Amino acid sequence: MSPADVILNGSLLAAMPIALLAGLVTFLSPCVLPLVPGYLGYVSGAAQSKTKLVLGAVLFVLGFTVVFVSLGVLAGSAGLLFFANSFWVQFVLGLLVVVFGLAMIGQFDFLQRSIKIPFSPKVGLAGAPLLGVIFAVGWTPCIGPTLAAVLTLASTTGDPVRGGILATVYSLGIGIPFVLIALGMRWAVSSVAFVKKHLRAFNLFGGGLLILIGLLLMTGLWGQFLTWMQGVQSGFELIL
Repeated sequence: MSPADVILNGSLLAAMPIALLAGLVTFLSPCVLPLVPGYLGYVSGAAQSKTKLVLGAVLFVLGFTVVFVSLGVLAGSAGLLFFANSFWVQFVLGLLVVVFGLAMIGQFDFLQRSIKIPFSPKVGLAGAPLLGVIFAVGWTPCIGPTLAAVLTLASTTGDPVRGGILATVYSLGIGIPFVLIALGMRWAVSSVAFVKKHLRAFNLFGGGLLILIGLLLMTGLWGQFLTWMQGVQSGFELIL
């Protein structure tokens, strides 16, 4: 199967925009967005160089991307192993996504706990990738629900490669805003200020999105949508 066949698979095409949006919702969440200045200061080692700041942000993003992609590959492999296309398997997975959506809007306190890592990496560029790994495995309340939803979608692909691609897209949804802010993009900085004033609304939106995806999985409508996507895809010929 060619790379184009993998990427143009109906399940992947349908899930990629959702994964990207889930990553963006994660970045805009109350337990990530307010910490962005601290993360950027940490990875740059308090240096005034913009180049170091941007490089540190990229290394930080690479750190958590490695973790998320590894989880995506595992989720895709699990879907292949446990027949994720089974109605009852998708029903259970959808129910879990609904629960995570409810957790994101403030329900189920036990799902909103974070794991505290008992050490900190060295300040600066050398520690930036490790800080990204710590950010990923810390499972903060706002990362857990969205990541779980993306991994659920990754498992429905039933393919480790597609699962890894989906996790990569999710990571880009979180990472691109980090890098844009490090670059000092005015519109990015002003957007952050706007979002800070409406954090609760964005949290409710993210939780609502997860609940919707979960319900689609539970009712089988997600599978019907993927079938429709496959039909649309078959009507086009990719020219390379």
